[in-house]
Amino acid sequence: MSNVRFFGGQQFPLEMHKVRIIQKLNLHPIEKRLEAIMGAGYNTFLLRNEDVFLDMLTDSGVNAMSQEQQAAMFRADDAYAGSATYERLHAKLTELFGMEYFLPAHQGRAAENIISRVLVREGTYVPMNYHFTTSKQHIVENGGEVVELIRPEGLDVVSDEPFKGNIDVPRLRAFIEEKTPKKVSYVRMEAGTNLIGGQPFSLQNLRETYQICKEFQIPLVLDASLLADNLYFIHEREEDASGMTVRQITAEMAANADIIYFSARKLGFGRGGGILIREEETYKNMRGLIPMFEGFLTYGGMSVREMEAITVGLDETMDIDMIDQGPQFIEYMVRELDNRGIPVIKPAGGLGAHVDAMRFVDHIPQSEYPAGALAAALYIASGVRGMERGTMSEARDAEGVEPLADMELVRLAMPRRVFTLSQVNYAIDRLDWLYQNRRHIGGMEWEEEPEILRFFYGRLRPKTDWPNTIVKRFRADFGDSL
Repeated sequence: MSNVRFFGGQQFPLEMHKVRIIQKLNLHPIEKRLEAIMGAGYNTFLLRNEDVFLDMLTDSGVNAMSQEQQAAMFRADDAYAGSATYERLHAKLTELFGMEYFLPAHQGRAAENIISRVLVREGTYVPMNYHFTTSKQHIVENGGEVVELIRPEGLDVVSDEPFKGNIDVPRLRAFIEEKTPKKVSYVRMEAGTNLIGGQPFSLQNLRETYQICKEFQIPLVLDASLLADNLYFIHEREEDASGMTVRQITAEMAANADIIYFSARKLGFGRGGGILIREEETYKNMRGLIPMFEGFLTYGGMSVREMEAITVGLDETMDIDMIDQGPQFIEYMVRELDNRGIPVIKPAGGLGAHVDAMRFVDHIPQSEYPAGALAAALYIASGVRGMERGTMSEARDAEGVEPLADMELVRLAMPRRVFTLSQVNYAIDRLDWLYQNRRHIGGMEWEEEPEILRFFYGRLRPKTDWPNTIVKRFRADFGDSL
């Protein structure tokens, strides 16, 4: 049942929890924000948290914990080996996903490292619905090639398609038959395609994909980091799943995968991760890499206190009232931005609201990083930290050629149970003002460009003095306001 309610003729999402612990925020004057983003090389990743008002960079590791999670952390078993904490987490994962074998890891990208080292072979392919930055990097580092087979509507910025994350099943079959199954390391499905707006895939699409994988004896690997959002959308949007509980949908998704990995910084509201494995042989092939890269087999680089919190958080993920606030807040923000004519990805997906920078600042060429420029401009205008998800997040090829991203997005993440509706409305208002002044935003160029995962810690500079122009326009319109 939806928790959207009507007040004064308008729709608002209704929180099914109350706030009991708070953290003070800072909203600095715009001149100080300009100074801060300059010091960060116009890269929002490099901003200090004390200079940020609303941190919408990511939902990773910044979700609010429940009182039950906080309480569970006090019973953690610190034993290096044979920890009861591990046994509780393992039991919960087996209960929910039905897979016997589990390897803990400190977060999702650590799981990607283990999976890629074992499954990816030189000169092979990994078809998927869409790549994520770190998953692609691990595959490439191990000699593989990512092949994106998302259905065409997945790249439509505005549509009525409820499952834009679906893989193109006929193309997948044709690709495997063309390359032969021996050339395919595994098929990867990402629950909530991060880089194209957090768009979900349907349960039926996963079933069809798994049938092809079984036919050709190719493992299906499910990235379940954003599973909570995908569960919500299947529960709300897929007709065939309308009578299923969240637990039943979870079990059915797990039944259509051979390996499931996740970042518990997203799934479970904690900080950690792991790999669930169906076959014992695959488990044994991966097992030795955990002590080598992560930690012993019963903690995998995680804090046992976080493991206790994750165990409870996984259980809470099965409660529709606990997983619906994020998608409903995102839907509210997308609707309000769209009503103001601000270009956003539609329909609303998971993870956050995604502003379409290619339409927002259509005067900036892709080679000048419009999404990166818009993220910097939004921080200057509001103190809101978003994340660039566009060409900056891609990587140059071996010849140094820079691929242009399919989309140029500014992601405004919605950490679960963190923001109030008034804070979301503030972000909407500042985006509205920035859209009215969008022609003042200019392009960017690299000042320091790392070779690997450059968007994390590279530094840029504006090609003109447009940031100071934004400050002047702000002062002209808002006076002494922050």
